[in-house]
Amino acid sequence: MSPTQLLSTSISSSSSAFLAAPIAFKARNKNVSIASKTPSICKCVAAPQEQKTVYKTQVSRNANIAKLQAGYLFPEVARRRNAHMLKYPDAKVISLGIGDTTEPIPEVITSAIAKRAEALSTLEGYSGYGPEQGEKPLRTAIASTFYAGLGIEEDDIFVSDGAKCDISRLQMVFGANVTMAVQDPSYPAYVDSSVIMGQTGQFQKDVEKYSKIEYMRCTPENGFFPDLSKVSRTDIIFFCSPNNPTGSAATREQLTRLVQFAKDNGSIIIYDSAYAMYMSDDNPRSIFEIPGAKEVALETSSFSKYAGFTGVRLGWTVVPKQLLYSDGFPVVKDFNRVVCTSFNGASNICQAGGRACLSPEGLKAMSEVIGFYKENTNIIMDTFNSLGFNVYGGKNAPYVWVHFPGQSSWDVFSEILEKTHVVTTPGSGFGPGGEGFVRVSAFGHRENVLEACRRFKQLYN
Repeated sequence: MSPTQLLSTSISSSSSAFLAAPIAFKARNKNVSIASKTPSICKCVAAPQEQKTVYKTQVSRNANIAKLQAGYLFPEVARRRNAHMLKYPDAKVISLGIGDTTEPIPEVITSAIAKRAEALSTLEGYSGYGPEQGEKPLRTAIASTFYAGLGIEEDDIFVSDGAKCDISRLQMVFGANVTMAVQDPSYPAYVDSSVIMGQTGQFQKDVEKYSKIEYMRCTPENGFFPDLSKVSRTDIIFFCSPNNPTGSAATREQLTRLVQFAKDNGSIIIYDSAYAMYMSDDNPRSIFEIPGAKEVALETSSFSKYAGFTGVRLGWTVVPKQLLYSDGFPVVKDFNRVVCTSFNGASNICQAGGRACLSPEGLKAMSEVIGFYKENTNIIMDTFNSLGFNVYGGKNAPYVWVHFPGQSSWDVFSEILEKTHVVTTPGSGFGPGGEGFVRVSAFGHRENVLEACRRFKQLYN
């Protein structure tokens, strides 16, 4: 018998027994007197719920992380995009905001990745932990491809899971007690990682800056290169060229002045060359093209925007042996120590892809993908120029920097999203110097870029 049947039978039996049993009732006196009462209102009051006690540890929050303002820029852009998509579920939202690549990785590269992955299923092809600094063939290929004739050797190069990760490892190397300067505007990871490390003071809302950071203002008026005569001495100088977000690229003469400035002040330049292959002008693609740079600079770069490795994750950092601390100790030894402590090396599968990138066929394929994005950039540049905007960048980087004078960057971002369903990036997210600008990314399928530009014309014509 099933549980349901048992339950039904039990209830039925009990009910029958109850109804069949003889019951004796005692009669009441018919004359019953009931005292009358004045009617009153009965109020039902809910008893307060017992407050649930939340268990808390005795560990204090990292006060440096507590200094950070709101969320990191790009997740915040993504959050607003997602909210917009919930509001307009039928809209075709086009993302030209976060600089994420969209075109497929060339087959010559993915086939090498697949081959290495397949080999891991064989005794002959299996490998476990590799060198934390990266496999020697890839390090050698990076040195010969990007730094030929510049005095950079294979053992100066550390292969990683991307430039952004290396920025935080470099912050660990230099510690909390250094001072730092940053282009304004610039990639937000420089400032945020400095805040987390404890190198800064509190955020000053009136000027939209953290105290103890030297913001090197880069504007159309100074060609997006800071006036170094107005920059105070700092230990570390973050510098990105071609720049994210402005798309500007420093000339040889400007980088020569930067290197001399670092030498005069005993500073170290952290040079971000993640967009060097987008360079069209005859500008340096590496800081090490500048004489004397190996004594004051290191360089970080990435395959992300060259080969579409934003999800694959592969980059590198160059730390020359000539770069020394004030006591003469080589910086490279400390970086090596941090890498060996915090990192087990880039994926061997990804490194196989990196080697394929630097083969003659791979370099040609990457150049074609980069050329595609540069065509997108030209389309976006032409659109905003035709609408009468002041437009910067584009020529040497996959970003277009559009000026909306007198307007809040976030307001412009919101208006474009609301009226065109196109995601951009507000310039103020890159620092106070970005207020009044919006960054438009060229990473997108061609049909989406063309459609976005059609919507821009509809909005601003």
